[in-house]
Amino acid sequence: MADGYLALVLHAHLPFVRHPEHARHLEERWFYEALVECYLPLLDAFDRLAGDGVPFAVTMSVTPPLAAMMRDELLRRRFHEHLARLEALAEREMRRLYGDSRLAPVATFYRDHFAHMRTVWDRHGGDVLSGLVKHWDAGRIELMTCSATHCYLPGMLPAAEGIRPQLALGVTGFERIVGRKPTGAWLAECAYHPSFDAELARAGIRFTIVDTHGVLNAQPRPPLGVHAPICGPSGVAFFGRDLESSRQVWSRDEGYPGDAYYRDFYRDIGFDLPEDDLMGEIAGDGSRLMTGLKYFRITGKGVDKQPYQPGIAREKAWTHAGDFVFNRAKQVEFLAGGGGGPPMPVPPIVVAPYDAELYGHWWFEGPMFLEAVFRRLRETNGRVEAITLRAYLDRHPICTAATPSASSWGAGGYGEVWVGKEAAWTWRHVHHATRYVRWLVDKHRSAGDRVGQALDQTIRELLLLQSSDWPFILKTGTATRYAEGRIRAHVHRLRHLGHLVETGVIEGNDALWLDDVCKRDNFLASLTGDQLRHWF
Repeated sequence: MADGYLALVLHAHLPFVRHPEHARHLEERWFYEALVECYLPLLDAFDRLAGDGVPFAVTMSVTPPLAAMMRDELLRRRFHEHLARLEALAEREMRRLYGDSRLAPVATFYRDHFAHMRTVWDRHGGDVLSGLVKHWDAGRIELMTCSATHCYLPGMLPAAEGIRPQLALGVTGFERIVGRKPTGAWLAECAYHPSFDAELARAGIRFTIVDTHGVLNAQPRPPLGVHAPICGPSGVAFFGRDLESSRQVWSRDEGYPGDAYYRDFYRDIGFDLPEDDLMGEIAGDGSRLMTGLKYFRITGKGVDKQPYQPGIAREKAWTHAGDFVFNRAKQVEFLAGGGGGPPMPVPPIVVAPYDAELYGHWWFEGPMFLEAVFRRLRETNGRVEAITLRAYLDRHPICTAATPSASSWGAGGYGEVWVGKEAAWTWRHVHHATRYVRWLVDKHRSAGDRVGQALDQTIRELLLLQSSDWPFILKTGTATRYAEGRIRAHVHRLRHLGHLVETGVIEGNDALWLDDVCKRDNFLASLTGDQLRHWF
């Protein structure tokens, strides 16, 4: 048996961004970029490991909004077109840079890279989610769900009646989209509060993850720290994030992604080249966009950059993976021996959770690193074994009873990112809307036909309004006009839908409007009637 375990956890999430009313909507690119830069490379790495017979284990959340987008026919067709434009742009760049000894090899690399991503896409029939499920069926990965729309649950405490639908529909919606019922869930932003502990168990969630201080400040204090799960009051197992393994990847100063030979994320031809050379890869208002073709490595903090060298970057990923595995082996050896005290009664588990988009999007070499970690784990001679969180619980089901403390993995460890001054105003609308929908469902629970359709869509608009993405965007200031627009749109639609339900008259322009809203915001469209209303 291994001395200890390494549990790599990837949190895959995007807000539900689907705009059939626009042929090339700017924010839809978030999804297309994530597919080509993160999810396809990760799936390709999993396929390659499986094909080579290399054991690997990954716990991965796929939130219901992301899963829904992965299965949406409109978005899949639009991604096919997006990838075709990138392939054409890479071909043009090869011609433009012909004879340039510094940059022509990088352009050739991108031509081949996009062609390979096309191969991965075609290999799975354009269904990335099914590709992940195949590895789940084979026991290599464990997929988890999340709250229905990645809601920051502690922010819902003033309108706590909204917490149960978020959790229950997170499980039900995931099962309907993916085809299998999850037993684990990622709490959005790793945010936990003891007041909704029972709702986790009621939703059927067996295990989840909290940040380090959520476990270390638990009551009573767990004797094994974050290197063994604890069992909450309602029987849910809580795993704590390991700081040491996180720091080696996440740290701005110490983390691997900052190496000078890795690709510079921010230097993109979308900003460097004249508009005429970009083949239309610009925003509708003429502003510049990331194309994904980035010719320079990080080099240093100055503006002078050296050309990206893919071969050297891959070697760096292999080296860094070796360092990561070496440190995990030393860490496990120390923990299993008691760290100077009595040996642990169970093998320690090092839980290393990351946003999935770190691997490939922000850190281009991330999927190479992840694949290399599993290949290099063999160098530990079995002392460290990769494991999923569920597999660990199956092997070691007895946990210390303790209640995690209120916590999140956001800046400061609690909720300032989502409820601070930049986003505080949004919660008034969220709480009022939640109470209103609860009242509306109680009054019209048995509604059918067009009124029932409007009532169900009211619930969907509420779920989308409750997404943690909108306050997060307001805090970071990255796409504030879009986030504010989404909040206003969902509030307006919800209120008018409620008006239609209350009047019971839906005809003429109102009927046309209802059909349009249902087609646009078709999140969890396959759930209707009591499947949605039961949880309110």
